[in-house]
Amino acid sequence: MANGTTEKQAANKTSPRVDVAVIGAGPVGMTLAALLGRAGRSVVVCERYPAPYGLPRAASFDGEVMRAFQGLGLADELAPLLQEREAYEWRNGEGELLIRQEFRSVGTNGWADLYMFHQPDLEKALHSLCASLPNVDIRFGTTVVGLTQDRDQVTVDTADGAALSARYVVGCDGGNSFVREALRIEQDDLGFSEPWLVCDFALRRPAAELGLPPMLQIGDPAEPTTIITTAADHQRFCFMLDESDVERERAADSVWARVERYLSRDDAEIARVAAYTFRSLVATRWRQGRILLAGDAAHQMPPFLAQGLCAGIRDVLNVAFKLDLVLRGVQGAEALDTYQSERDPHVRAVTLASMELGRQHTLRDPELARERDRALLARRAALQEPERMRLPDLGPGMFDTGGGRLSVQGRVSDGRRTGLLDDFAGGGFRLLVAEQDLPLLDVPSLRDVGITVVGLGATAAGAVVADLDGTYRRWLDDLGATAVAVRPDHYVYAAGTDAREVASRLLSLLSPGVTALA
Repeated sequence: MANGTTEKQAANKTSPRVDVAVIGAGPVGMTLAALLGRAGRSVVVCERYPAPYGLPRAASFDGEVMRAFQGLGLADELAPLLQEREAYEWRNGEGELLIRQEFRSVGTNGWADLYMFHQPDLEKALHSLCASLPNVDIRFGTTVVGLTQDRDQVTVDTADGAALSARYVVGCDGGNSFVREALRIEQDDLGFSEPWLVCDFALRRPAAELGLPPMLQIGDPAEPTTIITTAADHQRFCFMLDESDVERERAADSVWARVERYLSRDDAEIARVAAYTFRSLVATRWRQGRILLAGDAAHQMPPFLAQGLCAGIRDVLNVAFKLDLVLRGVQGAEALDTYQSERDPHVRAVTLASMELGRQHTLRDPELARERDRALLARRAALQEPERMRLPDLGPGMFDTGGGRLSVQGRVSDGRRTGLLDDFAGGGFRLLVAEQDLPLLDVPSLRDVGITVVGLGATAAGAVVADLDGTYRRWLDDLGATAVAVRPDHYVYAAGTDAREVASRLLSLLSPGVTALA
């Protein structure tokens, strides 16, 4: 593995054309490879490092991302390794609570609203999954140095003089993306740029025993600080830097001096120290012909909403099923333009919200910080219910009337077993209908084009599952619908009160030219 050579790689050298080449084997690239591989697509993943990176970087993801990992069959493996969070606290330099953003243990997606994690654990699980798929070839130690595309394919040149051909390429190669630079794609700078020192520690005792804050922002003008427990035995401290000698700040003695209030050398060892500039950048184009960008290659946001990795996973959930439709000939290549039109407004809205929190957190002027404290304390005193984050719907794109919002996931029963709906229905296109409308549909015709039909009722009977907690009853009421078509990325394609009409809309997407059920 160290030299990046596998039997699958050798086979692909004699027959190099694949459906998709993914550049970058971080969590975003590996998730895309797994999604495409499970859909039956042939995939090569090119990663310049000789092995999985092995050090923590990203530290959090939300319930929507956990739902994606559920769909990949990783939930049971990951769950014991994750740290579920109840709240995200913001305090000032005197310790006063300014903001307490609360998270549900069971949220919209059927999972907790927020998890902390140790990135090597996630990468290990994703790598094992990809390695188990015979049509996914992971090539570590493979640096991409050139991309040339024509009307039929992209030729990917590597530093070792080899080349491979792919029908499409997706650059998941981070903020310093070679793919983005090779395409000469510019970035919109939304106006946030701050230097931070990120320090990760491997703990010798559990964080809870050491009394470490699980998730805390300290808005101290003297030194804005973030403290989070990423795993039971891993803790992260982030410090905003002044204009200073970064190498001096990265030195072990300087790091220990910064954390001495919380940790001693007997409690932990330094796992990683890195200096970052938190930025707000969005690529102006996410697709150029047969080459696309995803994750940090397409956008970067400051970390104050814990949404950076989430944005990248949403990208690949969105683009994976669209690539599959195009590769199968169900949709034309222009369908891939809906990837950016849907995701770009979502990313920009989340980035702007994160920037606003970041600017509040990092005020360095003591008087401005006191004004902030007074305003936030008054706001908190006036709150009538817990503060929770709500993410935006998609921008315009591949959906019909009533579409564009994230679907819910609740517990159901088929009379024999109980679980979350995605485990019953799978992760493809789904049509969810109230049980009384099920007889109106030609279920075999829908199944033939890859649509799973699920009837929702009070009790399980035949093709109807019991909506155990009323999750879907409340959701349908909120939508004003009795039928909802859901895409593989869990976003609504169409919703309405006429089940046959909603089914026809979805059928026309998957069987172009068909506008009504027979």
